[in-house]
Amino acid sequence: MPMPESQPEVLPSAAHERPGPVPPAEPPSGSDPALHPRILDPVLQVEELSLWYGETRALESVSLQVAARRITAIIGPSGCGKSTLLRCFNRLNDLVDGVRIAGDIRFEGMSIHDPTTDVNLLRKRVGMVFQKSNPFPKAIYENVAYGCRIHGTRRKRELDEIVERSLRSAALWDEVKDRLEESALGLSGGQQQRLCIARAIAVEPEVILLDEPCSALDPIATAKVEELMLDLKSRYTLIVVTHNMQQASRVSNYTAFLYLGRLVEYGETERVFINPMKKQTEDYITGRFG
Repeated sequence: MPMPESQPEVLPSAAHERPGPVPPAEPPSGSDPALHPRILDPVLQVEELSLWYGETRALESVSLQVAARRITAIIGPSGCGKSTLLRCFNRLNDLVDGVRIAGDIRFEGMSIHDPTTDVNLLRKRVGMVFQKSNPFPKAIYENVAYGCRIHGTRRKRELDEIVERSLRSAALWDEVKDRLEESALGLSGGQQQRLCIARAIAVEPEVILLDEPCSALDPIATAKVEELMLDLKSRYTLIVVTHNMQQASRVSNYTAFLYLGRLVEYGETERVFINPMKKQTEDYITGRFG
């Protein structure tokens, strides 16, 4: 049975006063073009989101739309709020004591902070892959099947199909198909990270959050994970936090640059890297600070 969670204090906002789906909005008239790219099919809408850890503000009035079935990279120096923002999308910050939130996030038009939101279902639909690969101390097969069992899938044949499909989707099946009953802890670091991706997609999410998924990997393993991300975006929406500017430019369609908890620039990756609109963005991506 899932453990009860402490709920963050969600400060009142207009978003909670209009229940029901809201159609995707066009960028506001006269808005800053450096912050509001035209996204035709947003799956997530962040609306004036601010977050505090106790008295410390980690995010300040962040607004952006996340395109469906694309890769959005979040970049910025350490401590700028990248991972905090990422954890907001499936309410993992609920697990942190003393968190306060203002503003809202809408997933397919519905507020994720609505009192009727099933948080466990939200986290099934918006999966997470962490910076450090964290396979369970179980067999490779059980790692992938675990989430499906939690959500009620019990038949062996169905689980076998899910495990194989997920491992194939994570480009790992050919490497482990004869080792499914061996411990996942015996895999290499890159294989463990792809196993965690397989575990995330086994429950058929719509969005996959990746928090610096390659930071602890060697260049060969990093290339495999990046290739996997490019393949997955045809079926899932991916949001990736990265310190690696080259990685962001290689894999993402959109890039958001955060600094000190504020969104400085957001747009199509090619435009942000080649022709940034803000001097602060240019200074960061060219290595003048950060």
